Amino acid sequence: MIHNLSSQTSIASQYLVQLRDETIQLDPVLFRRNLYRFGQIMAYEISKKLRYESIQTVTPLGVAECMTLNDDIVLSTILRAGLPMHDGMLSVFDRAENAFVSAYRSNHKDGTFEISLEYITSPELDNKVLIICDPMLATGASMVKSIKALMEYGTPREIHIVAIIASSAGLEYVNLAFPEANIWIGHEDEELTARSYIVPGLGDAGDLAYGKKTYDGEE
Repeated sequence: MIHNLSSQTSIASQYLVQLRDETIQLDPVLFRRNLYRFGQIMAYEISKKLRYESIQTVTPLGVAECMTLNDDIVLSTILRAGLPMHDGMLSVFDRAENAFVSAYRSNHKDGTFEISLEYITSPELDNKVLIICDPMLATGASMVKSIKALMEYGTPREIHIVAIIASSAGLEYVNLAFPEANIWIGHEDEELTARSYIVPGLGDAGDLAYGKKTYDGEE
């Protein structure tokens, strides 16, 4: 199921403007901060779909019936662009376990590319809730390959996929690969270029957050 935050205006709309704007986005501190904020917002929205149990909590004045989270959460991200979003979600799910995937495009001179995975670390995932984030969902190939690699560590009870901007083609690809997953996006952009970049998108989220790469993986 796809959940699109842009279907209703909220403060996330303002953060998205600042992430997209070609002048405002040049401030890397603010750019990372807005990725972090999106992570917090997405975590809150996801929290509404999780399991809770009733407990009694002793207060200074009595006993209160409360609801507490009853799911084991594993937060994951694709390095490096997803790190600020991951930190934002971790500030909400502060008892979560964590997984990390290093995935990148290995570009070829003919304009094609393949997804390379160099590093992955994860706790056991059986019967847990896996939440994986990446700011941009272009073709969806990195996301699908990363999730399949993570599932070598077990079968999650639920999968939540989080992106700020997703292409229509990327959404379709990921949804076909994981039809039972919940996909959370800030906005859907329809166009994907021949080199698989989202238009209008926002540019290279990793470069904007952490500085330009000197190696693009082309061969």
